[in-house]
Amino acid sequence: MDAERERPVVVVMGVSGSGKTTIGRMLAERLDVEYAEGDEFHPPGNVAKMAAGLPLNDEERYPWLAAVAEWIGERLRSGEGGVVACSALKRRYRDVLRGAGPGVRFLHLDVDQGAVAARVAARAGHFMPVSLVGSQFEALEPLHSDEQGAVVDAGQPPEETVEDAVERLELDKG
Repeated sequence: MDAERERPVVVVMGVSGSGKTTIGRMLAERLDVEYAEGDEFHPPGNVAKMAAGLPLNDEERYPWLAAVAEWIGERLRSGEGGVVACSALKRRYRDVLRGAGPGVRFLHLDVDQGAVAARVAARAGHFMPVSLVGSQFEALEPLHSDEQGAVVDAGQPPEETVEDAVERLELDKG
């Protein structure tokens, strides 16, 4: 398949509570591509640790990132593209995901820490406690100029966030 015509995989990234699942699902629907929830790639031990209010270390994150990267690689090789919600807070984590192949684009959902804390507190049945929100913001590294992607305001209505993402990532081109 011609590389110019292949569809990218968009990694919707940001701290827990930034809207990755909501925006990721809406974006996948808008682009008519498969959606994956990055949290579902976590092994049970990671989920249990986070549910106990303990942040993961890099050693615990890498098998998870490798599993997400495998999904990305499959979608890139198929040429069908996709959208995956994955925190990808640090450059070295995004490097693992970019290693899946060319065509990975990052959509960083930028939102105020107070708004995130309120969103996380209001969620039912999620393993991420409010106590870890601060550590997520501390770990967050902005996109670098050599990382293909865009930052969008996730404090606006979701429909506007998605349209902003499509425009900034040039996803309607083709």
